[in-house]
Amino acid sequence: MPVILVVDDSQTDVLLITSILKDFETITASDGLKALEIIASNNTIDLILLDLHMPRLDGFGVLNALQEHHCEVPVIILTNLDEVNNEIRGLELGAVDYIRKPLNFLSLLKRIEVHLRLRKATWMVKEHNRILEDTVRRRTAEVVRTNEITINALVRLLEVRHIETSNHSRRTRWMMQALCDRLIALNRPGYELSPKVIEDLVNTAPLHDIGKVGIPDSILLKPGRLDPAEFEIMKSHVEHGVEALEYRIDPSDAPISFIETAKEIIQHHHEWYDGSGYPKGLAGQDIPLPGRLMAIIDVYDALTSRRVYKDAISHQETLEILIAETGKHFDPVVMEAFLQAQNEILEISHTYRVGSE
Repeated sequence: MPVILVVDDSQTDVLLITSILKDFETITASDGLKALEIIASNNTIDLILLDLHMPRLDGFGVLNALQEHHCEVPVIILTNLDEVNNEIRGLELGAVDYIRKPLNFLSLLKRIEVHLRLRKATWMVKEHNRILEDTVRRRTAEVVRTNEITINALVRLLEVRHIETSNHSRRTRWMMQALCDRLIALNRPGYELSPKVIEDLVNTAPLHDIGKVGIPDSILLKPGRLDPAEFEIMKSHVEHGVEALEYRIDPSDAPISFIETAKEIIQHHHEWYDGSGYPKGLAGQDIPLPGRLMAIIDVYDALTSRRVYKDAISHQETLEILIAETGKHFDPVVMEAFLQAQNEILEISHTYRVGSE
């Protein structure tokens, strides 16, 4: 049974109203302060009938207090026939309706029924939205976890082949985070990154060389310089990586953001800013930003890491090489952000490096 709070200092009006509301549970208050006490201690009230003229605290005071406490119980104000300004003021303060004295009881009943139905409908919509939000949160958490498992599984393929180590994956991940943070701080047009894009870049950076699982060990682990034919085979790791992440069976399938970001990193991190890179020979801004970001991270980590075919070089020596390649191999703006992040990059490089790796 709906509960209605009747707030009026006229005992005659209260008796008349409660008598016609016999099908509802009614609670009464003779002034605004008493009404607020009842509202604070009773969360079952479905609707309030509020007189505007009362001692201690009038109806406007009650409406102000309800607004301050974000009370969502609908309020119908009771006004006299000539109180148009009060009606407007009451509605501005959050009342949902008004009815004039002397009361038309049939009209009052109809208005109460309408607002109780609206309240129920509003509650049902909010409950439905809450359930949807809970479902979205659960599904989002599942997607995030699935992404993590997918990325970790693919990186493990590289580790099993002894192509890379988990420390390389960690380094590239956190270097990407540091580089993105510095890049957005530069606030340059064309280099904007949303939090979601940064999240995808950071999570998928370790996949940049996933296609190397398709390269023969004789080439991948060759201690010397690759000949031209071997280098052509090595370059195919880009195509292998993109194909490994292909998932769209039908052209109408919606893209998956983190996979699309991973594919951009894989496909474009060997492009050079001057157009002399591979696989497509793209130049400048035609190279997607994920590829331009990964290019400098990949070269830095390769130069500062020991490989079967070379020794590691120092951070400072590596920076000198990178700076010399600005505008040729690397995007100048990305290089600027990288140099600003160099202390963080160096710390990441030291933190996630083990033994002779």
